[in-house]
Amino acid sequence: MVWQDRDYNRHDGHVAGPPVGFGPRIGRRSVVFWLLLINIGVFILNGILARLMDAMPGDGLLFRVGYFSADTAIYKFQIWRFLSFQFLHADLAHLFGNMLGIFFFGPLIESFLGSRRFLRFYLLCGFAGSLGYLLLWSTGLIVSHVSVPLVGASAGVFGILIAAALVAPNVNVLLFFVLPIRLRMLVWIIVGVAAYIVLAEGHVPGSNAGGQSAHLGGAGIGFLLIKNPSILNRLDLARWRSSSNKGGGPWYRRQEAIQQDNTEVDRILSKVKEHGLHSLTRREKRTLQRATEQQRSAG
Repeated sequence: MVWQDRDYNRHDGHVAGPPVGFGPRIGRRSVVFWLLLINIGVFILNGILARLMDAMPGDGLLFRVGYFSADTAIYKFQIWRFLSFQFLHADLAHLFGNMLGIFFFGPLIESFLGSRRFLRFYLLCGFAGSLGYLLLWSTGLIVSHVSVPLVGASAGVFGILIAAALVAPNVNVLLFFVLPIRLRMLVWIIVGVAAYIVLAEGHVPGSNAGGQSAHLGGAGIGFLLIKNPSILNRLDLARWRSSSNKGGGPWYRRQEAIQQDNTEVDRILSKVKEHGLHSLTRREKRTLQRATEQQRSAG
């Protein structure tokens, strides 16, 4: 993707029609495609294994070793569950709802952030969902047994939704596939409902307050990261610094230069969003042109 494709470079800062990267524009090289494929594949495989074990899907092998709970992830220190629970779903309706959100809104955020940053964004939102659940559970705001399982891509989807509401707030979507509504309004309604369930029904069995607390965690970190996308660059650099090359060789300096370039491009595109292309200096225009050529050459 080149910089002209990013939705926030429009002169008025809004997207008039369907934004670049919505559902139908999903290629096999996109992160969205692989998220859909992995989630659906895990669901099918878990169901098959459960059938072979003469068990319900909730007792399937993948479900048992992957779901998140305070008991398994914290007390038993099975930390892989902070990641694995994001790819498990309770039933077909649960899977369908989450995949629908990724399909329609994921490409928009992937086109905005780029594929590598989008993947980090998505997984961090899911991780924040588990932390949001733990935080509200530990404070007693939601009442749940220590071993109750938490599964689903919903926290990552909520992060995508809140990001989409900030990137393309005035896009019209169809509520229940019938009622037209601005994307920003729809997302805030969904988040508001999640907050209400946590606050008003957190003590009610079967209210799914635990799941809604994870939704709020994903939405919260999604808001933070889409407002400050350079955090994702720094996280990538921090991961590299922990490797054996942290002494500061040529590869390290190259990665640091790439991170600085990405930060500068983000700053310039934000300026375009606020003031239009005419506000750029010659140097800023050259920087964008160089970034465009580099991404084209990279395919």
